[in-house]
Amino acid sequence: MPEIDAVKKSTLREYTSSILIAVGLALFIRTTVVQAFYIPSGSMEDTLHVGDYLLANKFVYGAPIDIPLMDLTLFRLPALRDPQPGDIVIFRSPTDRDRDLIKRCVAVGGQRLEIIDKVLYVDGRPFPDPPRSKYTDPSVYLATANPRDNFGPFVVPAGHFFMMGDNRDNSADSRYFGAVPRDLVKGKAMIIYWSWESDSRGPFYTGLASLPRVAGGFLWRLPARVRYSRLGDIIL
Repeated sequence: MPEIDAVKKSTLREYTSSILIAVGLALFIRTTVVQAFYIPSGSMEDTLHVGDYLLANKFVYGAPIDIPLMDLTLFRLPALRDPQPGDIVIFRSPTDRDRDLIKRCVAVGGQRLEIIDKVLYVDGRPFPDPPRSKYTDPSVYLATANPRDNFGPFVVPAGHFFMMGDNRDNSADSRYFGAVPRDLVKGKAMIIYWSWESDSRGPFYTGLASLPRVAGGFLWRLPARVRYSRLGDIIL
């Protein structure tokens, strides 16, 4: 019947329009306001752990507007401020533009830094270690062998930022790839919304016959793997 067909088409258009608006709004928020990130390595321990899922504030530094599926930024929205020493920053890797990194900004353009026997100095003063940072290797390398423990002096170029992991002995950061230019900065780490331990225990998949047992064991361990105390933590 014509009237019923018209109602069905109208309802379909409404549903389609609502879905497109919701998807467009989600993409707009993800592009300009907040974005979710996952921590895959221990370079920021013990501030951030492997298995932490966090939200980053992209608005504060001026969100980059990128062309989807292409390594090309059209423009940046106006920033409220630039990264400051102490901020935990998400940025594109200077050596692999398809990879995002998260490190702590320790110096900005124009500042002079030096690392002497693992101690970081910025403009001649010791830079305080973050509360949950750590050193795991008692060895101290000479600058000629490895820049990890002795580095500089180095003046950060204008429009660049020197980034270091809080896990100072186990972080590939600006000591190795140099200061990060402003156009690679994506956002400021804001809050942990999910966190869980990796599952390294069996039983492991050995064929279709073992699938129910593997799935059951995986689901049974899920609640114990969640780091409930970290959920909702503000990242400092």
